[in-house]
Amino acid sequence: MNAAPRVLARIAGLLAAAPGERGALWHLAEPGRELDANLVRLPPGAEVGEHQEDVLDVLLVVLEGAGSVRAGDGQALDLAPGAVLWLPRTSRRALAAGPDGLTYLTVHRRRPGLAIKPSGGADDGGEGPCMLDRVCPECGRLSQDPAPVFCSRCGERFPER
Repeated sequence: MNAAPRVLARIAGLLAAAPGERGALWHLAEPGRELDANLVRLPPGAEVGEHQEDVLDVLLVVLEGAGSVRAGDGQALDLAPGAVLWLPRTSRRALAAGPDGLTYLTVHRRRPGLAIKPSGGADDGGEGPCMLDRVCPECGRLSQDPAPVFCSRCGERFPER
């Protein structure tokens, strides 16, 4: 049986229904998909600390607000509604929301599920998990803790997992 196209969300409706919400407002969750997508809102002045994605290219589309992305070489790119940014794998980057916050959609290839494998005695590497659950819902800071309870920047409690 062939899969049929369908509308999964209406961005304007999601944004209007959640005017004060922060963090992930929506994510693609369809079974059998080959893509992942996230609608994210950072509050004014919030940052996603410098990080590097070693496996996936990410497409970022700015929907509301403004801000900047700082590349690993120190170059800053201004972000405004309608900007489409390619974040190539292995690139280092940090996001900063402007005074009105920043709302954006990210799209990338889906990561394979994590599986328990018998130890071969050597580190086989592999892909790391998505870190969206480590982004503070209040200030947007990326936690270095793999299972954060409270944000080290603003003190906000992370949602239960």
